[in-house]
Amino acid sequence: MRLRALLDTDALGLRLLGGEEELDRAVRGVMTTDLRDPSRYLSGGELVLTGLAWRRGPADSEAFVRLLVQAGVAALAAGEAELGDVPDDLVVACARHRLPLFAVHESVAFATITEHVVRQVSGERAGDLAAVVDRHRRMMTSGPAGGGPDVVLDLLGSDLDLRAWVLSPTGRLIAGPKTAGPALPADVCARLAGEQLAAVRGGRRGPYRVLVGTTTYSLFPVRSGGRGPQGARDVRESVLSDWLLAVEADAGDWREERLDLLYGVTHLIAVERDRRDAARTVRRRLAQEVLELVQSGAAPAEIAARLRVAAPVLLPGLGAAPHWQVVVARVEWDRPDGDGPQPGPVTQSLLEEILVDPLATGPEPSDRIAVAHTGEEAVALVPLPAVSGEHDGSEQGVLAEVLLAAVREPLSAGLDGDGRLTLGVSAAVHSAEGLRGALEEARHARRVAAARPGRVCAAGHHELASHVLLLPFVPDDVRRAFTARLLDPLRDYDRRHRAELIPTLEAFLDCDGSWTRCASRLHLHVNTLRYRVGRIEQLTSRDLSRLEDKLDFFLALRMS
Repeated sequence: MRLRALLDTDALGLRLLGGEEELDRAVRGVMTTDLRDPSRYLSGGELVLTGLAWRRGPADSEAFVRLLVQAGVAALAAGEAELGDVPDDLVVACARHRLPLFAVHESVAFATITEHVVRQVSGERAGDLAAVVDRHRRMMTSGPAGGGPDVVLDLLGSDLDLRAWVLSPTGRLIAGPKTAGPALPADVCARLAGEQLAAVRGGRRGPYRVLVGTTTYSLFPVRSGGRGPQGARDVRESVLSDWLLAVEADAGDWREERLDLLYGVTHLIAVERDRRDAARTVRRRLAQEVLELVQSGAAPAEIAARLRVAAPVLLPGLGAAPHWQVVVARVEWDRPDGDGPQPGPVTQSLLEEILVDPLATGPEPSDRIAVAHTGEEAVALVPLPAVSGEHDGSEQGVLAEVLLAAVREPLSAGLDGDGRLTLGVSAAVHSAEGLRGALEEARHARRVAAARPGRVCAAGHHELASHVLLLPFVPDDVRRAFTARLLDPLRDYDRRHRAELIPTLEAFLDCDGSWTRCASRLHLHVNTLRYRVGRIEQLTSRDLSRLEDKLDFFLALRMS
Protein backbone atom coordinates (compact mmCIF):
# COMPACT_ATOMS: atom_id res chain seq x y z
CA MET A 1 0.00 0.00 0.00
CA ARG A 2 1.03 3.65 -0.42
CA LEU A 3 1.58 6.17 2.37
CA ARG A 4 -1.00 8.43 0.75
CA ALA A 5 -3.69 5.83 1.48
CA LEU A 6 -3.07 6.17 5.23
CA LEU A 7 -4.17 9.80 5.18
CA ASP A 8 -7.38 8.88 3.38
CA THR A 9 -8.48 6.65 6.29
CA ASP A 10 -10.02 8.89 8.95
CA ALA A 11 -10.23 6.12 11.52
CA LEU A 12 -6.42 6.03 11.76
CA GLY A 13 -6.21 9.59 13.10
CA LEU A 14 -3.03 10.44 11.21
CA ARG A 15 -1.87 14.00 10.53
CA LEU A 16 0.98 14.71 8.08
CA LEU A 17 3.79 16.81 9.60
CA GLY A 18 6.24 16.60 6.72
CA GLY A 19 7.27 14.72 3.61
CA GLU A 20 4.28 15.36 1.36
CA GLU A 21 6.41 14.80 -1.74
CA GLU A 22 7.24 11.25 -0.52
CA LEU A 23 3.65 9.98 -0.04
CA ASP A 24 3.88 7.58 -2.99
CA ARG A 25 6.31 5.39 -1.06
CA ALA A 26 5.18 1.77 -0.65
CA VAL A 27 4.51 0.39 2.83
CA ARG A 28 5.48 -3.28 3.18
CA GLY A 29 4.95 -3.68 6.92
CA VAL A 30 4.57 -1.98 10.28
CA MET A 31 6.64 -1.92 13.49
CA THR A 32 6.08 -0.36 16.92
CA THR A 33 9.21 0.58 18.86
CA ASP A 34 10.61 2.83 21.58
CA LEU A 35 14.16 1.54 21.30
CA ARG A 36 16.91 4.11 20.76
CA ASP A 37 18.28 1.92 17.96
CA PRO A 38 15.64 -0.39 16.39
CA SER A 39 17.57 -0.90 13.13
CA ARG A 40 18.42 -4.53 13.83
CA TYR A 41 14.69 -5.36 13.68
CA LEU A 42 13.97 -3.47 10.45
CA SER A 43 14.16 -4.88 6.93
CA GLY A 44 12.96 -1.84 4.93
CA GLY A 45 9.63 -0.47 3.81
CA GLU A 46 8.06 -0.36 7.31
CA LEU A 47 5.82 2.29 8.84
CA VAL A 48 7.48 2.80 12.25
CA LEU A 49 5.17 3.69 15.16
CA THR A 50 6.73 5.22 18.27
CA GLY A 51 5.58 6.74 21.54
CA LEU A 52 8.86 8.75 21.76
CA ALA A 53 10.03 7.07 24.98
CA TRP A 54 13.50 6.89 23.42
CA ARG A 55 13.77 10.73 23.37
CA ARG A 56 15.71 12.19 26.31
CA GLY A 57 16.43 15.52 24.61
CA PRO A 58 16.41 17.35 21.25
CA ALA A 59 19.72 15.81 20.15
CA ASP A 60 18.23 12.30 20.23
CA SER A 61 15.88 12.97 17.29
CA GLU A 62 18.66 13.37 14.73
CA ALA A 63 20.34 10.10 15.68
CA PHE A 64 17.04 8.18 15.75
CA VAL A 65 15.87 9.43 12.35
CA ARG A 66 19.28 8.77 10.78
CA LEU A 67 19.09 5.12 11.86
CA LEU A 68 15.57 4.74 10.41
CA VAL A 69 16.62 6.23 7.07
CA GLN A 70 19.64 3.93 6.88
CA ALA A 71 17.34 0.95 7.47
CA GLY A 72 15.11 2.07 4.56
CA VAL A 73 11.83 2.59 6.44
CA ALA A 74 8.91 4.15 4.56
CA ALA A 75 7.76 6.64 7.22
CA LEU A 76 7.61 7.48 10.94
CA ALA A 77 4.42 8.00 12.94
CA ALA A 78 4.78 9.58 16.42
CA GLY A 79 2.07 9.27 19.07
CA GLU A 80 0.72 12.31 20.93
CA ALA A 81 -0.60 10.37 23.93
CA GLU A 82 2.50 10.88 26.17
CA LEU A 83 4.16 14.18 25.15
CA GLY A 84 1.32 15.96 23.41
CA ASP A 85 2.46 17.67 20.21
CA VAL A 86 5.32 16.04 18.33
CA PRO A 87 8.59 17.89 19.21
CA ASP A 88 9.91 20.34 16.61
CA ASP A 89 13.37 18.76 16.67
CA LEU A 90 11.87 15.52 15.38
CA VAL A 91 9.98 17.38 12.64
CA VAL A 92 13.20 19.11 11.56
CA ALA A 93 15.23 15.90 11.59
CA CYS A 94 12.66 14.07 9.43
CA ALA A 95 12.55 17.00 6.97
CA ARG A 96 16.36 17.04 6.73
CA HIS A 97 16.42 13.30 5.85
CA ARG A 98 13.27 13.40 3.65
CA LEU A 99 11.49 10.91 5.95
CA PRO A 100 7.68 11.36 5.95
CA LEU A 101 6.39 12.07 9.48
CA PHE A 102 2.86 11.55 10.82
CA ALA A 103 1.33 12.52 14.15
CA VAL A 104 -1.00 9.92 15.71
CA HIS A 105 -3.92 11.36 17.66
CA GLU A 106 -4.00 10.34 21.31
CA SER A 107 -7.40 8.64 20.84
CA VAL A 108 -6.01 6.14 18.31
CA ALA A 109 -4.22 3.00 19.49
CA PHE A 110 -1.13 1.84 17.66
CA ALA A 111 -2.80 -1.58 17.40
CA THR A 112 -5.54 -0.06 15.23
CA ILE A 113 -2.97 1.28 12.76
CA THR A 114 -1.00 -1.97 12.82
CA GLU A 115 -4.08 -4.07 12.08
CA HIS A 116 -5.10 -1.81 9.21
CA VAL A 117 -1.67 -1.81 7.58
CA VAL A 118 -1.21 -5.58 7.94
CA ARG A 119 -4.65 -6.25 6.47
CA GLN A 120 -4.06 -3.96 3.50
CA VAL A 121 -0.55 -5.22 2.79
CA SER A 122 -1.64 -8.87 3.00
CA GLY A 123 -4.56 -8.21 0.68
CA GLU A 124 -2.33 -6.53 -1.89
CA ARG A 125 0.22 -9.35 -1.69
CA ALA A 126 -2.56 -11.86 -2.22
CA GLY A 127 -3.71 -9.89 -5.26
CA ASP A 128 -0.18 -9.78 -6.65
CA LEU A 129 0.22 -13.50 -6.05
CA ALA A 130 -3.11 -14.22 -7.69
CA ALA A 131 -1.93 -12.35 -10.78
CA VAL A 132 1.30 -14.34 -10.82
CA VAL A 133 -0.63 -17.60 -10.39
CA ASP A 134 -2.97 -16.70 -13.23
CA ARG A 135 -0.05 -15.80 -15.50
CA HIS A 136 1.74 -19.01 -14.56
CA ARG A 137 -1.38 -21.02 -15.32
CA ARG A 138 -1.64 -19.52 -18.80
CA MET A 139 2.02 -20.29 -19.45
CA MET A 140 1.63 -23.90 -18.39
CA THR A 141 -1.60 -24.39 -20.31
CA SER A 142 -0.48 -22.90 -23.61
CA GLY A 143 3.19 -23.81 -23.76
CA PRO A 144 6.12 -25.39 -21.95
CA ALA A 145 5.87 -25.79 -18.21
CA GLY A 146 6.47 -22.61 -16.24
CA GLY A 147 8.48 -24.26 -13.52
CA GLY A 148 5.98 -26.71 -12.08
CA PRO A 149 4.27 -26.66 -8.69
CA ASP A 150 7.47 -25.75 -6.84
CA VAL A 151 7.37 -22.20 -8.23
CA VAL A 152 3.88 -21.52 -6.93
CA LEU A 153 4.65 -23.09 -3.55
CA ASP A 154 7.63 -20.76 -3.21
CA LEU A 155 5.34 -17.81 -4.02
CA LEU A 156 2.94 -18.91 -1.30
CA GLY A 157 5.82 -18.96 1.15
CA SER A 158 7.38 -15.64 0.19
CA ASP A 159 4.22 -13.56 -0.33
CA LEU A 160 1.68 -15.10 2.06
CA ASP A 161 4.01 -16.80 4.55
CA LEU A 162 2.31 -20.15 3.88
CA ARG A 163 4.26 -23.41 3.79
CA ALA A 164 2.59 -25.88 1.44
CA TRP A 165 3.27 -29.26 -0.18
CA VAL A 166 1.74 -31.29 -2.99
CA LEU A 167 1.15 -34.94 -2.07
CA SER A 168 -0.01 -37.98 -4.00
CA PRO A 169 -2.98 -40.06 -2.75
CA THR A 170 -0.47 -42.50 -1.22
CA GLY A 171 1.36 -39.75 0.69
CA ARG A 172 4.36 -39.43 -1.65
CA LEU A 173 5.82 -35.93 -1.81
CA ILE A 174 5.25 -34.50 -5.29
CA ALA A 175 6.49 -30.95 -4.64
CA GLY A 176 7.42 -28.73 -1.71
CA PRO A 177 8.86 -25.30 -0.98
CA LYS A 178 12.53 -24.90 -1.82
CA THR A 179 12.95 -22.22 0.86
CA ALA A 180 14.57 -23.01 4.20
CA GLY A 181 12.58 -25.02 6.68
CA PRO A 182 12.19 -28.61 7.86
CA ALA A 183 10.93 -31.12 5.32
CA LEU A 184 7.51 -32.66 5.85
CA PRO A 185 8.15 -36.04 7.55
CA ALA A 186 7.04 -39.18 5.70
CA ASP A 187 4.70 -40.23 8.52
CA VAL A 188 2.97 -36.85 8.41
CA CYS A 189 2.61 -37.14 4.62
CA ALA A 190 1.01 -40.56 5.04
CA ARG A 191 -1.34 -39.27 7.75
CA LEU A 192 -2.45 -36.29 5.65
CA ALA A 193 -3.02 -38.45 2.58
CA GLY A 194 -5.14 -40.88 4.59
CA GLU A 195 -7.21 -38.03 6.08
CA GLN A 196 -7.71 -36.59 2.60
CA LEU A 197 -8.94 -39.90 1.18
CA ALA A 198 -11.34 -40.42 4.09
CA ALA A 199 -12.69 -36.86 3.86
CA VAL A 200 -13.30 -36.99 0.11
CA ARG A 201 -14.86 -40.43 0.33
CA GLY A 202 -17.12 -39.21 3.15
CA GLY A 203 -18.41 -36.32 1.06
CA ARG A 204 -17.03 -33.55 3.30
CA ARG A 205 -16.46 -30.10 1.83
CA GLY A 206 -12.89 -28.93 1.48
CA PRO A 207 -10.59 -27.62 2.67
CA TYR A 208 -10.19 -30.38 5.24
CA ARG A 209 -8.47 -29.42 8.47
CA VAL A 210 -6.24 -31.97 10.21
CA LEU A 211 -4.39 -31.59 13.51
CA VAL A 212 -1.09 -33.50 13.61
CA GLY A 213 0.56 -33.01 16.99
CA THR A 214 0.27 -29.28 17.60
CA THR A 215 0.23 -28.29 13.91
CA THR A 216 -2.94 -27.72 11.90
CA TYR A 217 -2.92 -28.50 8.18
CA SER A 218 -5.58 -27.53 5.65
CA LEU A 219 -5.99 -29.96 2.75
CA PHE A 220 -7.18 -28.84 -0.68
CA PRO A 221 -8.01 -31.50 -3.31
CA VAL A 222 -6.17 -31.20 -6.63
CA ARG A 223 -8.65 -32.59 -9.11
CA SER A 224 -7.23 -33.85 -12.37
CA GLY A 225 -8.74 -32.40 -15.52
CA GLY A 226 -9.88 -29.26 -13.74
CA ARG A 227 -12.94 -30.96 -12.27
CA GLY A 228 -14.80 -28.95 -9.70
CA PRO A 229 -15.95 -30.35 -6.34
CA GLN A 230 -18.93 -32.01 -8.00
CA GLY A 231 -17.27 -32.65 -11.36
CA ALA A 232 -16.78 -36.40 -11.06
CA ARG A 233 -19.81 -38.59 -11.71
CA ASP A 234 -18.85 -40.77 -8.78
CA VAL A 235 -16.31 -39.85 -6.09
CA ARG A 236 -14.84 -43.34 -6.42
CA GLU A 237 -13.59 -42.40 -9.88
CA SER A 238 -11.08 -39.93 -8.45
CA VAL A 239 -10.62 -40.50 -4.72
CA LEU A 240 -7.66 -42.84 -5.24
CA SER A 241 -5.95 -40.80 -7.93
CA ASP A 242 -6.27 -37.09 -7.07
CA TRP A 243 -3.34 -35.22 -5.57
CA LEU A 244 -3.74 -32.85 -2.63
CA LEU A 245 -2.31 -29.50 -1.56
CA ALA A 246 -1.41 -29.53 2.15
CA VAL A 247 -1.04 -26.06 3.71
CA GLU A 248 0.45 -25.57 7.15
CA ALA A 249 -2.33 -23.28 8.38
CA ASP A 250 -5.92 -23.34 9.66
CA ALA A 251 -8.11 -22.23 6.77
CA GLY A 252 -11.26 -22.27 8.90
CA ASP A 253 -11.31 -18.50 9.40
CA TRP A 254 -9.86 -17.45 6.05
CA ARG A 255 -11.61 -14.84 3.97
CA GLU A 256 -13.18 -15.88 0.68
CA GLU A 257 -10.46 -14.11 -1.31
CA ARG A 258 -7.70 -16.18 0.24
CA LEU A 259 -9.62 -19.41 -0.21
CA ASP A 260 -10.22 -18.54 -3.87
CA LEU A 261 -6.49 -17.97 -4.28
CA LEU A 262 -5.63 -21.39 -2.86
CA TYR A 263 -8.22 -23.06 -5.06
CA GLY A 264 -6.60 -21.23 -7.99
CA VAL A 265 -3.29 -22.78 -6.97
CA THR A 266 -4.88 -26.23 -7.03
CA HIS A 267 -6.14 -25.63 -10.58
CA LEU A 268 -2.61 -24.68 -11.59
CA ILE A 269 -1.18 -27.84 -10.03
CA ALA A 270 -3.88 -29.84 -11.82
CA VAL A 271 -2.42 -28.62 -15.13
CA GLU A 272 0.88 -30.23 -14.17
CA ARG A 273 -0.96 -33.40 -13.18
CA ASP A 274 -2.75 -33.55 -16.53
CA ARG A 275 0.58 -33.07 -18.32
CA ARG A 276 2.01 -36.00 -16.38
CA ASP A 277 -1.00 -38.17 -17.30
CA ALA A 278 -0.66 -37.20 -20.95
CA ALA A 279 2.98 -38.31 -20.87
CA ARG A 280 1.83 -41.70 -19.63
CA THR A 281 -0.54 -42.22 -22.56
CA VAL A 282 2.08 -43.95 -24.72
CA ARG A 283 3.12 -46.28 -21.92
CA ARG A 284 -0.49 -47.16 -21.16
CA ARG A 285 -1.21 -47.91 -24.82
CA LEU A 286 1.84 -50.17 -25.11
CA ALA A 287 0.82 -52.04 -21.99
CA GLN A 288 -2.73 -52.45 -23.27
CA GLU A 289 -1.51 -53.88 -26.55
CA VAL A 290 0.82 -56.36 -24.84
CA LEU A 291 -1.91 -57.39 -22.38
CA GLU A 292 -4.40 -58.05 -25.18
CA LEU A 293 -1.83 -60.13 -27.05
CA VAL A 294 -0.98 -62.19 -23.97
CA GLN A 295 -4.62 -62.80 -23.03
CA SER A 296 -5.61 -63.73 -26.58
CA GLY A 297 -2.91 -66.41 -26.78
CA ALA A 298 -0.90 -64.67 -29.48
CA ALA A 299 2.32 -66.23 -30.70
CA PRO A 300 5.38 -65.49 -28.52
CA ALA A 301 7.13 -63.96 -31.53
CA GLU A 302 4.34 -61.40 -31.92
CA ILE A 303 4.45 -60.54 -28.21
CA ALA A 304 8.25 -60.28 -28.32
CA ALA A 305 8.03 -57.84 -31.24
CA ARG A 306 5.64 -55.65 -29.26
CA LEU A 307 7.97 -55.77 -26.26
CA ARG A 308 10.86 -54.62 -28.43
CA VAL A 309 8.79 -51.57 -29.30
CA ALA A 310 7.98 -50.96 -25.63
CA ALA A 311 11.50 -51.38 -24.26
CA PRO A 312 12.97 -48.07 -25.56
CA VAL A 313 10.02 -46.18 -24.08
CA LEU A 314 10.19 -47.87 -20.72
CA LEU A 315 13.96 -48.23 -20.49
CA PRO A 316 15.50 -45.44 -22.57
CA GLY A 317 19.21 -45.87 -23.15
CA LEU A 318 19.30 -49.45 -21.86
CA GLY A 319 20.82 -51.73 -24.46
CA ALA A 320 20.16 -55.11 -22.81
CA ALA A 321 16.77 -56.75 -23.09
CA PRO A 322 14.95 -56.56 -19.76
CA HIS A 323 13.30 -59.13 -17.61
CA TRP A 324 9.65 -58.48 -16.88
CA GLN A 325 7.42 -58.86 -13.87
CA VAL A 326 3.65 -58.68 -13.86
CA VAL A 327 1.68 -56.99 -11.08
CA VAL A 328 -2.09 -57.36 -10.89
CA ALA A 329 -4.21 -55.12 -8.65
CA ARG A 330 -7.89 -54.65 -8.00
CA VAL A 331 -9.97 -52.19 -6.01
CA GLU A 332 -13.28 -53.59 -4.78
CA TRP A 333 -15.92 -51.41 -3.13
CA ASP A 334 -17.97 -52.63 -0.20
CA ARG A 335 -21.11 -51.08 -1.66
CA PRO A 336 -21.09 -52.05 -5.34
CA ASP A 337 -23.90 -50.80 -7.56
CA GLY A 338 -24.75 -51.17 -11.20
CA ASP A 339 -24.09 -47.53 -12.03
CA GLY A 340 -20.78 -47.27 -10.16
CA PRO A 341 -17.41 -46.75 -11.84
CA GLN A 342 -15.47 -49.60 -13.38
CA PRO A 343 -12.65 -50.44 -10.94
CA GLY A 344 -10.10 -50.93 -13.75
CA PRO A 345 -9.31 -47.25 -14.54
CA VAL A 346 -9.36 -46.35 -10.83
CA THR A 347 -6.91 -49.13 -10.02
CA GLN A 348 -4.76 -48.22 -13.03
CA SER A 349 -4.05 -44.72 -11.68
CA LEU A 350 -3.45 -46.05 -8.19
CA LEU A 351 -1.12 -48.83 -9.34
CA GLU A 352 0.95 -46.35 -11.36
CA GLU A 353 1.42 -44.35 -8.16
CA ILE A 354 2.21 -47.38 -5.99
CA LEU A 355 4.89 -48.62 -8.39
CA VAL A 356 6.85 -45.36 -8.12
CA ASP A 357 9.71 -45.44 -5.64
CA PRO A 358 8.15 -43.99 -2.44
CA LEU A 359 11.39 -42.16 -1.62
CA ALA A 360 11.44 -40.38 -4.96
CA THR A 361 10.01 -36.87 -5.29
CA GLY A 362 8.57 -34.88 -8.14
CA PRO A 363 5.82 -35.57 -10.65
CA GLU A 364 7.79 -37.92 -12.95
CA PRO A 365 10.18 -40.06 -10.86
CA SER A 366 11.13 -43.48 -12.20
CA ASP A 367 8.04 -43.36 -14.40
CA ARG A 368 8.87 -46.33 -16.60
CA ILE A 369 6.01 -48.64 -15.67
CA ALA A 370 3.34 -49.56 -18.22
CA VAL A 371 -0.07 -50.17 -16.65
CA ALA A 372 -3.12 -51.39 -18.56
CA HIS A 373 -6.57 -52.22 -17.26
CA THR A 374 -9.50 -54.47 -17.94
CA GLY A 375 -12.96 -53.79 -16.59
CA GLU A 376 -12.11 -55.29 -13.20
CA GLU A 377 -8.36 -55.07 -12.65
CA ALA A 378 -5.17 -53.22 -13.52
CA VAL A 379 -2.12 -55.04 -14.90
CA ALA A 380 1.40 -53.60 -14.80
CA LEU A 381 4.39 -54.67 -16.87
CA VAL A 382 7.42 -53.85 -14.74
CA PRO A 383 10.71 -53.92 -16.66
CA LEU A 384 13.84 -55.12 -14.89
CA PRO A 385 17.37 -54.78 -16.31
CA ALA A 386 18.81 -58.05 -17.51
CA VAL A 387 21.07 -59.76 -14.99
CA SER A 388 24.08 -61.61 -16.29
CA GLY A 389 25.27 -64.92 -14.93
CA GLU A 390 23.28 -67.42 -12.96
CA HIS A 391 20.74 -65.05 -11.50
CA ASP A 392 17.39 -64.67 -13.19
CA GLY A 393 16.58 -61.21 -11.89
CA SER A 394 13.72 -62.29 -9.67
CA GLU A 395 15.42 -61.26 -6.45
CA GLN A 396 15.95 -57.76 -7.78
CA GLY A 397 12.34 -57.20 -8.75
CA VAL A 398 9.19 -56.04 -7.05
CA LEU A 399 8.38 -57.68 -3.71
CA ALA A 400 4.72 -57.67 -2.72
CA GLU A 401 4.99 -56.59 0.92
CA VAL A 402 7.76 -54.09 0.24
CA LEU A 403 5.61 -52.59 -2.49
CA LEU A 404 2.78 -51.80 -0.07
CA ALA A 405 4.82 -50.95 3.02
CA ALA A 406 4.98 -47.21 2.35
CA VAL A 407 1.37 -46.83 1.20
CA ARG A 408 -0.55 -49.21 3.45
CA GLU A 409 -1.33 -46.64 6.14
CA PRO A 410 -2.86 -43.88 3.98
CA LEU A 411 -4.72 -46.29 1.72
CA SER A 412 -6.09 -48.29 4.66
CA ALA A 413 -7.37 -45.08 6.23
CA GLY A 414 -8.84 -43.90 2.96
CA LEU A 415 -10.56 -47.22 2.18
CA ASP A 416 -11.75 -47.96 5.72
CA GLY A 417 -15.40 -48.95 5.68
CA ASP A 418 -15.71 -48.51 1.92
CA GLY A 419 -13.35 -50.68 -0.13
CA ARG A 420 -10.28 -52.90 -0.47
CA LEU A 421 -7.10 -52.98 -2.52
CA THR A 422 -5.57 -56.38 -3.28
CA LEU A 423 -2.39 -56.94 -5.25
CA GLY A 424 -0.44 -59.91 -6.62
CA VAL A 425 3.13 -60.05 -7.96
CA SER A 426 4.62 -62.63 -10.33
CA ALA A 427 8.17 -63.87 -10.54
CA ALA A 428 10.44 -62.32 -13.16
CA VAL A 429 10.46 -63.84 -16.64
CA HIS A 430 13.03 -63.33 -19.36
CA SER A 431 11.02 -63.85 -22.53
CA ALA A 432 7.67 -63.29 -24.14
CA GLU A 433 6.86 -66.99 -23.68
CA GLY A 434 6.78 -66.50 -19.94
CA LEU A 435 4.40 -63.53 -19.83
CA ARG A 436 1.18 -65.54 -20.01
CA GLY A 437 2.28 -67.70 -17.09
CA ALA A 438 3.44 -64.60 -15.18
CA LEU A 439 0.04 -62.98 -15.68
CA GLU A 440 -1.77 -66.03 -14.34
CA GLU A 441 0.71 -66.28 -11.46
CA ALA A 442 0.09 -62.65 -10.50
CA ARG A 443 -3.68 -63.18 -10.68
CA HIS A 444 -3.45 -66.26 -8.44
CA ALA A 445 -1.34 -64.29 -5.98
CA ARG A 446 -3.92 -61.49 -5.95
CA ARG A 447 -6.66 -64.00 -5.13
CA VAL A 448 -4.54 -65.23 -2.20
CA ALA A 449 -4.23 -61.61 -1.02
CA ALA A 450 -8.01 -61.14 -1.41
CA ALA A 451 -8.64 -64.03 0.97
CA ARG A 452 -6.76 -62.25 3.74
CA PRO A 453 -8.24 -59.76 6.19
CA GLY A 454 -7.44 -56.09 5.87
CA ARG A 455 -8.14 -53.17 3.56
CA VAL A 456 -4.79 -53.33 1.72
CA CYS A 457 -3.26 -56.76 1.07
CA ALA A 458 -0.60 -58.19 -1.23
CA ALA A 459 0.84 -61.61 -2.04
CA GLY A 460 3.89 -62.63 -4.04
CA HIS A 461 4.77 -65.51 -6.32
CA HIS A 462 6.82 -67.25 -3.63
CA GLU A 463 3.63 -67.87 -1.64
CA LEU A 464 2.08 -69.90 -4.43
CA ALA A 465 4.42 -72.85 -3.82
CA SER A 466 3.32 -73.45 -0.23
CA HIS A 467 0.27 -74.26 1.88
CA VAL A 468 -0.47 -70.52 1.96
CA LEU A 469 -2.00 -70.88 -1.51
CA LEU A 470 -4.44 -73.55 -0.35
CA LEU A 471 -5.57 -72.29 3.05
CA PRO A 472 -7.52 -69.20 1.94
CA PHE A 473 -9.75 -71.33 -0.28
CA VAL A 474 -10.81 -73.80 2.40
CA PRO A 475 -14.56 -73.20 3.08
CA ASP A 476 -15.22 -71.47 6.39
CA ASP A 477 -17.36 -74.30 7.81
CA VAL A 478 -14.65 -76.89 7.02
CA ARG A 479 -12.00 -74.60 8.49
CA ARG A 480 -13.96 -74.15 11.75
CA ALA A 481 -14.72 -77.84 12.14
CA PHE A 482 -11.11 -78.91 11.51
CA THR A 483 -9.56 -76.42 13.94
CA ALA A 484 -12.21 -77.01 16.62
CA ARG A 485 -11.65 -80.78 16.60
CA LEU A 486 -7.89 -80.40 17.14
CA LEU A 487 -7.49 -77.19 19.15
CA ASP A 488 -10.64 -76.73 21.26
CA PRO A 489 -9.63 -79.45 23.81
CA LEU A 490 -6.29 -77.65 24.29
CA ARG A 491 -7.92 -74.22 24.60
CA ASP A 492 -10.40 -75.51 27.19
CA TYR A 493 -7.57 -77.08 29.21
CA ASP A 494 -5.53 -73.84 29.03
CA ARG A 495 -8.52 -71.82 30.27
CA ARG A 496 -8.99 -74.10 33.28
CA HIS A 497 -5.37 -74.76 34.21
CA ARG A 498 -3.33 -71.95 32.56
CA ALA A 499 -1.13 -74.71 31.15
CA GLU A 500 -0.05 -72.85 27.98
CA LEU A 501 -0.49 -75.93 25.82
CA ILE A 502 -1.27 -73.91 22.64
CA PRO A 503 1.91 -71.77 22.89
CA THR A 504 3.88 -74.94 23.65
CA LEU A 505 2.46 -76.69 20.57
CA GLU A 506 3.30 -73.69 18.36
CA ALA A 507 6.88 -73.55 19.63
CA PHE A 508 7.35 -77.32 19.34
CA LEU A 509 6.28 -77.33 15.68
CA ASP A 510 8.31 -74.19 14.94
CA CYS A 511 11.41 -75.95 16.32
CA ASP A 512 10.78 -78.96 14.05
CA GLY A 513 10.12 -81.20 17.03
CA SER A 514 13.49 -80.59 18.66
CA TRP A 515 13.10 -81.07 22.43
CA THR A 516 16.28 -79.15 23.28
CA ARG A 517 15.64 -76.10 21.10
CA CYS A 518 11.98 -75.88 22.10
CA ALA A 519 12.76 -76.15 25.83
CA SER A 520 15.39 -73.43 25.46
CA ARG A 521 13.00 -71.14 23.60
CA LEU A 522 10.27 -71.58 26.22
CA HIS A 523 12.76 -71.43 29.14
CA LEU A 524 11.54 -74.81 30.38
CA HIS A 525 13.22 -77.97 31.62
CA VAL A 526 13.05 -80.70 28.98
CA ASN A 527 11.03 -82.91 31.34
CA THR A 528 8.44 -80.13 31.74
CA LEU A 529 8.21 -79.84 27.96
CA ARG A 530 7.78 -83.62 27.63
CA TYR A 531 4.95 -83.49 30.19
CA ARG A 532 3.14 -80.74 28.23
CA VAL A 533 3.51 -82.52 24.89
CA GLY A 534 2.24 -85.72 26.48
CA ARG A 535 -0.81 -83.83 27.78
CA ILE A 536 -1.44 -82.45 24.24
CA GLU A 537 -1.31 -85.97 22.79
CA GLN A 538 -3.60 -87.33 25.54
CA LEU A 539 -6.25 -84.59 25.04
CA THR A 540 -6.30 -84.88 21.22
CA SER A 541 -5.56 -88.60 20.74
CA ARG A 542 -2.73 -87.63 18.38
CA ASP A 543 0.96 -88.56 18.28
CA LEU A 544 3.37 -85.67 17.73
CA SER A 545 6.12 -88.05 16.63
CA ARG A 546 4.09 -88.84 13.48
CA LEU A 547 4.49 -86.52 10.47
CA GLU A 548 0.77 -86.68 9.61
CA ASP A 549 -0.29 -85.50 13.07
CA LYS A 550 2.32 -82.76 13.09
CA LEU A 551 1.00 -81.53 9.73
CA ASP A 552 -2.61 -81.54 10.99
CA PHE A 553 -1.68 -79.47 14.02
CA PHE A 554 0.37 -77.10 11.85
CA LEU A 555 -2.54 -76.48 9.46
CA ALA A 556 -5.03 -76.11 12.32
CA LEU A 557 -2.89 -73.40 13.92
CA ARG A 558 -2.52 -71.58 10.59
CA MET A 559 -6.28 -71.65 9.94
CA SER A 560 -7.33 -70.68 13.44
